[in-house]
Amino acid sequence: MLADLTANAVSDARAREVGRPIAEVERAALARPAAIDALAALAPADRVRIIAEIKRSSPSRGSLAAIADPAALARSYELGGASAISVLTEGRKFGGSLADLELVRETVSLPVLRKDFIATPYQVFEARAAGADLVLLIVAALDQPVLAELHALILELGMTPLVETHSADEVERAADLGAKLIGVNARDLTTFELDADLFGRLAGRIPADAIRVAESAVKHAADVAHYRDAGADVVLVGEALVTDGDPESTLRRFLEA
Repeated sequence: MLADLTANAVSDARAREVGRPIAEVERAALARPAAIDALAALAPADRVRIIAEIKRSSPSRGSLAAIADPAALARSYELGGASAISVLTEGRKFGGSLADLELVRETVSLPVLRKDFIATPYQVFEARAAGADLVLLIVAALDQPVLAELHALILELGMTPLVETHSADEVERAADLGAKLIGVNARDLTTFELDADLFGRLAGRIPADAIRVAESAVKHAADVAHYRDAGADVVLVGEALVTDGDPESTLRRFLEA
């Protein structure tokens, strides 16, 4: 599943590149105002930080929410106390787009994450050109030289890489990069099964100078508390917010956890 998602994302990026060459996208990226400092926004605090996600659908759950107005949802996340906003930009399985990210960037003052299956420099330049402050890198999808190249490019453009892991070996690979924002995704991207205790087993392996992010398997405030108790500085929440009729209030409950 992960290999297919990544291959399709790269294929779609190549199709976009036909109409918008990389030199043009790079110029647009460099012309953007400086990215927001996501490490400062997500720094460990007395209470958990939340990255709130805009997500229409997923391969595991199918359609989740129509989200006709991603900007309005982003505003509710900001009012609810989110520290950053994640925007799914993959179109085939998640129903997202870079246009969604651009709308969110124009609407909120929070750091914005491009969440996609990033495997090429073109996609990184696209992210900055659209206004992203963070870019997701999935360790399992990339060999180490490519991971290091993309990590370095994201930093060079002033953005922050969120390096996502699923195992002890992958945490070590993220640490070898010097990654300062390391996520542990409870969802196995080969089977799409969830293991809410995976973060707790891996948190101690994350370097002390890195911000620890728990991803997936969050439905209730108790799940946020579970991750916080296991050492999470940040929790990324998606489905629980987009399927809720009052995401602003739900966010507040999660933060109180």
